[in-house]
Parts: sequence; C-alpha cells; structure tokens
Amino acid sequence: MTLSRLAELSADPTASFVLIARDGADTVELLSGEVVDVDLLADIPLTIDGTPREVFSMVPYRQVRERGFVAQDDGTPLRCMIVDEHLHLSTAELLTALPRTPVALHDDGFDIADAEYAAIVEKVIAEEIGRGEGANFVIRRDFTAGIDVDDRTAALTWFRALLTHERGAYWTFAVVTPGHIAVGASPEAHVVAREGVVTMNPISGTFRHPAGGSTKETLIDFLASTKETEELFMVVDEELKMMSAVCSDGGRITGPHLKEMSRLTHTEYMLRGRSSLDPRDILRETMFAPTVTGSPMQNACAVIRRHEHEPRGYYSGVAALFTPNADGGHDLDAPILIRTVYLQDGTLRVPVGATLVRHSDPMGEVSETHGKAAGVLGAIGAIDRDRVAEARSDADAPGAARALADDPAIAELLSSRNARLAEFWLNPQSEEFTGPFAGHSALVVDAEDRFTTMLAHQLRHLGLAVTIAPWSEVRDADLDAADLVVAGPGPGDPRDAENARIARMRAVVAHRLDSDAPLLAVCLSHQILADRLGISLTPLDTPHQGLQKSVPVFGEDASIGFYNTFTARVSPGTTTVGDTDVSADPDSGDVYALRGAHFASVQGHLESILSRDGIRTLERLVSHALA
Repeated sequence: MTLSRLAELSADPTASFVLIARDGADTVELLSGEVVDVDLLADIPLTIDGTPREVFSMVPYRQVRERGFVAQDDGTPLRCMIVDEHLHLSTAELLTALPRTPVALHDDGFDIADAEYAAIVEKVIAEEIGRGEGANFVIRRDFTAGIDVDDRTAALTWFRALLTHERGAYWTFAVVTPGHIAVGASPEAHVVAREGVVTMNPISGTFRHPAGGSTKETLIDFLASTKETEELFMVVDEELKMMSAVCSDGGRITGPHLKEMSRLTHTEYMLRGRSSLDPRDILRETMFAPTVTGSPMQNACAVIRRHEHEPRGYYSGVAALFTPNADGGHDLDAPILIRTVYLQDGTLRVPVGATLVRHSDPMGEVSETHGKAAGVLGAIGAIDRDRVAEARSDADAPGAARALADDPAIAELLSSRNARLAEFWLNPQSEEFTGPFAGHSALVVDAEDRFTTMLAHQLRHLGLAVTIAPWSEVRDADLDAADLVVAGPGPGDPRDAENARIARMRAVVAHRLDSDAPLLAVCLSHQILADRLGISLTPLDTPHQGLQKSVPVFGEDASIGFYNTFTARVSPGTTTVGDTDVSADPDSGDVYALRGAHFASVQGHLESILSRDGIRTLERLVSHALA
C-alpha cells in the first residue's frame, strides 16, 4: 500500500511529497499534505484550530533578513507542508520501485569560470579579511546543466542513486512541490531540538578522497593541515555564539569526529545545551550555519551580498521538520541545505561554496568547489563514479575509510586538537550561576559580533546579571544604570570615524571613561580605547583571524584566541602610557591588554574556544574594572 501511495503521488503533477532517509534508519519516510507559503518563521503553522500539527518546511537563505541581516530577495518561498500522511517505506523495497535509468546532462558547467572565481577569492581575502571584516567567508558558485526527462522522474532517479551510493549523510531527501524540487544528501544537522536539548553539528574541513580511496597517510596529511584545523575551530566558535543565545547553559563541545561520505570526509564537533524556547525561535536565532556563510555572521551576510552574483535560493538554508511531542510542543530536526540538487523546468543547479580564510589558496578553493560538486554529481550518477573509491569507502570493505577513524594514530591526532581548546566549553555548564561578582550587573554592547553571547554567558558564570544591547539601540541612560559596561567586539576598521557603528562604540567607551565608571573593552573596543588613550592603531601585516597565541597579561602568560586585523601598538618595552598599564608584545609592541582607573581591555577573545586561559583572564580584568 505504501509503495502504491508513492506511485500515486509521483504520477500526479499537482501533488507534493517529501522522502526522507535518516542516517542509520532502514526505512524511508514519505510525507504528504497541503503546501502553504508563509512570510516569517513565526508564521509556520504548528497549530491549526488548537491542534498541534506536523510541518515540514523549506527555509530559504533570504530569511536571514528576519535577524536584520542583508540578503538578496529572490522571492524563494518559505514553503511549508502541513503533513496529513506520514508513512514508513522499506528501503529495500523502495529501491526496487524507483526509476534507475541514468539521467544524462547537457550544456553543463559552472556559472562562474574558474579564473573568475579565483579572482573573487583573492578579492575577499584582500578586501574583506584583510580589512578586518571577518574571520572567514563562504562564497558560492553553481554547477548547472540541462536534462531531457521530467523533473519528478529525475528527482526520484537521483534519490535512488543517493540511497545506493552515498553514505554518512544525516538526511538523504527528495522534496517535490510545485515549482521547487530538491534532492540531496546533507551531511550536517544544523540544529536539532528534542525534549529541551538543543544540538548543533558544526562540520568543516573537506578531505577529497584521492582516486582509489583514502589511506591512513593521506588522511593524516589532511588532519595535520593548519588551515583545515583552524577552519573547524572558527565555525565551532561561531555556532557556540548561537548556542549561547538559545541555551540557558551555554552549550558544551564534544568531539572532534570524522564525518565520512562516499567521496569526501569532514571533521566535526557536536554542541549540546538546554533550551525552553519555541523551536521556531531556536531556528531564527541559529540562521544560518557559519560553514556556509562565514563569521561574524552579520558581516558575512554583507560580504556575500557584495561578492555573489546571484541570490542563494535555498542554498545554505535548512529543511526543517517540526514534530509534535508529548509535552504539547514540537521537536525540531533541521539539516542544512547543502549537497543538494535543485530542479526547475528541466534545469539542474548544484550550488557549492568554499570557506575562505587568511590561509586560503585561490586555486585550492576552486578545486574544493569542483570536489564538492563532483561529490553530489557522482553520487547521483550524473558523472562517472570512482568505483574503486566507493568500494574502499564501504564499511565492510578491507581497508575501508570508516576503519581509518579507528586507527590509533588517527584517533590520537583528532583528540589532540582538544588540547588547544578552553576546558570551559568542553565541560558541562551549569544553569545556576554563583561567582565572585554576584550582585553586580553588566551591560554588554554588541558591535555586530555575537561573540557577545558567549561573553555574556561567561560573565553570568562569574556571577554577574547580564543583558546584551545592540550598539544602535543602547542609550546613555542604559550605560549609566549598569555596574559594568562591556564594550564588545565587531568587524571593521577602528579608525573609521565616519562609520556609524564605530562612532557609537567610540561614544560608549568615552562615556564610561568620562563617568569614571567600570568598563571592559574587547577587541574592536579595546582598539577604540587605545586610540582614546593616544596609542596608535595600525593594520597587522597578516590578519590574526582564528589565531591562538600565548601572550603576557599583567604578569601572567595567557593562551588566548585572536580574531583581529588591526592592533594597537606601542614602542617595544613600553609598560605604561600616562596612568594606564600596558601589556604588549616585547618585540613588536602590539598591545594585548590595558588597565587603568576603573577600566580594563583585551585584544583577544577570552570567550573563544581558543582561549584556554579565557575565563581566568576575564575574571582578573573584570575584578580590576570593578575594584
């Protein structure tokens, strides 16, 4: 009966349905029902006439505008299926029923030529990362082609191919609705909320299996790559910002692990925390994964708008399944929309992106986009598969890639990464905060970098009652009401007085100094404070985006994570400027921290996972500011 139901739906050109194969399951779920398009996440109809309903949603990238971020509005709908029927099909039986005749492509290629894409990479590194706009950015290009069969037939053919040839995907899926068809095998659960527990799964670093499959030696070379390691750390930091915004206990890191697929292997962490928020609010606060946007998130959206030629559609959005639970609410399961083929009117589109960081090689990033596109196209059978690699990647095959994760040398290399990370985020976090500064209040001013959510969580851990306010909304009266003001980090050039955000952060710092009231300034605001004190500001020769350093902080060496392109700089050996104490690099004069009457500052991000001594150093600086 269930297979016949699929046949009925697929034969009806007006019918909508969704097929989902979850990792580890031996069935495929078939969802069908009425399709409605809504404007906002809050409009997703989880309850109709007082009855909780199961809803499947396709959330496009343009919804980031709900968070006040910029995006090209291409009109891609926030599409919802109100599920009337949810069936489970035997995977084995389904494979026999789905079409298997290969679908040929024609007029295929990337919409942006390799040389042009490489030039975009160079421009982003120089003009965005090199000017302090952020740590990493994902710029996409699309592989496009034509097909000569019905879109629905192609979708079911490729869904069968993914079930047969891909492995390790979190969801393998086919979404068939009027005007929008998508087939994919997403490796990444962006956000999951079940029974009050929120999970995020940052994945980064891409190892493209060589011809014939991966080996221990080639995998070790990949895991030893500084670029790939730092890329993963940066996206974990970015997703912890989101976790700290939605979870009362801030979120905890576990891992790292290997995510192994048929032609690609990634490194990943798992983040978990507790939340009582509506799942739609959780989804809004976590739009979207830094692995396909960049960091800081708000500025990454602006960079994407400047450098991508076309709107993103559903690429980097999520597929979200809201399921009623026993508590009267809804659980959420939302994989990220990557490794996905989009079909419309006989045209195939596969969007792929590369994560650009300060170490990026332009042609290497070009190659990464080819590898990602080939991973999708090979899995659906649109291009020739590496049969040897697939055999080597089979879990039961001798020398399989999956077995490499269990090799002691590989396991040790993976686990050794955590030695670089802050124990604060590796250990379970309490929801009850009792610390040395209990009874004090703190106002954190957000300068468009949501590291402030992690910073606020650490401050609460130290006992402070914390609120966060955007730079554009904070008033002088708000500043006066707080025992401690924390002027936060943000992108951009601290010398740019014409920028409204920089100007307001200058005013925040000046107001607290003039009031002789406790102030802690972080990163961008540290640079603004230094400028106010007459210390020169200058760009670094090489941006310190995602860099871990051991630096002197007033008599103690501290391991801290840095995300800066500019620095305050004094003459080497300088320890004071007027009445202000200075901790600086003995050779370069780069200023790492400042302290004076009722104020302190730090260049690094004490809240970062890269700051092993972050919570200790934060306590010292807050103690000085409040003293």
